[in-house]
Amino acid sequence: MHQSAQTLYEKMGGEKRLKQLVETFYDIIEDDPDGELIHALHLKGHGMNHTRLAQFEFLSGFFGGPKLYIERNGHSDMRLIHEHVGVGHIEVETWLLCMDKAIDQVGFDSDLKQPMMKIFTRAAEIIRNQD
Repeated sequence: MHQSAQTLYEKMGGEKRLKQLVETFYDIIEDDPDGELIHALHLKGHGMNHTRLAQFEFLSGFFGGPKLYIERNGHSDMRLIHEHVGVGHIEVETWLLCMDKAIDQVGFDSDLKQPMMKIFTRAAEIIRNQD
């Protein structure tokens, strides 16, 4: 009997673990010196509380769970979402470094971390709009 493939959202542990990842990531952005650049970018936007919720909602659908961001905003176009922010190579690398740290702090194993980082890397390159 064929069993359907689990989504990354399910493999991660669903809503609870995704929330933990997003909260850990933004704690790093706010408190870790490595996050200063990304923190400054978010302060130019809608602020950190808005960003924490939006990131959770976006990643929920992005990883195969409920499409919360689309339900709220009508789309999930990453380029459009980030068009007001200058995203160059340094911003991409800094964001990925902080997400790498968050994945480690939450305790995802390497079998999960590797595909997550591959997806995050591809997504970060999609929103790059400078350099």
